[in-house]
Amino acid sequence: MPFLSETLSRVKPSPTMAMTNKAAELRAQGRDIIGLSAGEPDFDTPANIAEAGRRAIAEGRTRYTAVDGIPELKRAICAKFKRDNGLNYAPGEVSVGTGGKQVLYNALMATLNPGDEVIIPAPYWVSYPDMVLLAGGTPVTVACGIETGFRITPDQLEAAITPSTKWFLFNSPSNPTGAGYSQDELKALAQVLLRHPHVWVMTDDMYEHLTFGDFRFTTPAQVEPALKERTLTVNGVSKAYAMTGWRIGYAAGPEKLIRAMAKLQSQSTSNPSSISQWAAVEALTGPQDFIAANNAVFERRRDLVVAALNDCAGITCPVPDGAFYVYPDISGCIGKTSAGGAAITDDEAFATALLEEEGVAVVFGAAFGLSPNFRVSYATSDAALSEACARIRRFCEGLR
Repeated sequence: MPFLSETLSRVKPSPTMAMTNKAAELRAQGRDIIGLSAGEPDFDTPANIAEAGRRAIAEGRTRYTAVDGIPELKRAICAKFKRDNGLNYAPGEVSVGTGGKQVLYNALMATLNPGDEVIIPAPYWVSYPDMVLLAGGTPVTVACGIETGFRITPDQLEAAITPSTKWFLFNSPSNPTGAGYSQDELKALAQVLLRHPHVWVMTDDMYEHLTFGDFRFTTPAQVEPALKERTLTVNGVSKAYAMTGWRIGYAAGPEKLIRAMAKLQSQSTSNPSSISQWAAVEALTGPQDFIAANNAVFERRRDLVVAALNDCAGITCPVPDGAFYVYPDISGCIGKTSAGGAAITDDEAFATALLEEEGVAVVFGAAFGLSPNFRVSYATSDAALSEACARIRRFCEGLR
């Protein structure tokens, strides 16, 4: 009798964490390593939000709460959806979990049966296919390359739908590409989905407030109200509010789905941290002006990185609409040999050689389902980004 579950064999460890851990090992050996692999804002949690957490402790709000969120936070989430997206939800249509990842996982676990398919545009966040596999479903990935701006087209979506399709799961703006879907693009996708009423929509809006320039964020239930009754809109406070460690994600959708997710959560983690929930209430209801200030910093960093990478031999780097990632194409580097003698056979070999020879940690594109690319997180200082890009340029110049 095997000791480990067969379910575990369906998934692999996170490549993002693997690269972060490898960089940490080299750093511990005394190497000068610049880490561009972690998707985490480098800003501190705003003072008013942190104070709300401290106040919750001081006031004794440290006990168990309702399984899927305190009423005050659910009301704040409803107000957020109304304010930011023009969507009306009742508290019974809201779920709060320990980070956006748990909310996504709960929804998939609560709905997928063997044979059910989930359409996922690639590049995708590394966890999507593995969560589908853990839930017993089948991920159906659709390659969306640089030629479509890393976005799925209506024709691609139509072609991917089968009678077994349960969900269409996507992320805008995207991790890893930063590509966002415009209102018109979402309308076109919605027209496809309206023709297939058995397909539900799961939209990961975690980077909603991290957008740049003329791009304007919209979400499917906002663009096409007829989809609202089969859409789960997922969000959280991790990125825009610099609260990654507080671990609060949330979603709104039909009450029957929310109840099923709560049932599952009641037998797994139960409630998210009570302290974090009260901090999230302050995040959603308190001052929002710091978001624009932080975005100005991210946009400046984006422009710095895009310009520097496009100046590297063999690299093409599109300009992202939001988030804090770029996803350059390295087709011009494949098949060459590095200055240190490494054969650059694919993007994983590129990322490995770049880390070992130049001390820059990035995540290879195959981890996100589309190659040959790599992901850079520019959620770090301008000085670190400038130095990292200079090292990447030197690495590319050494390819023969």
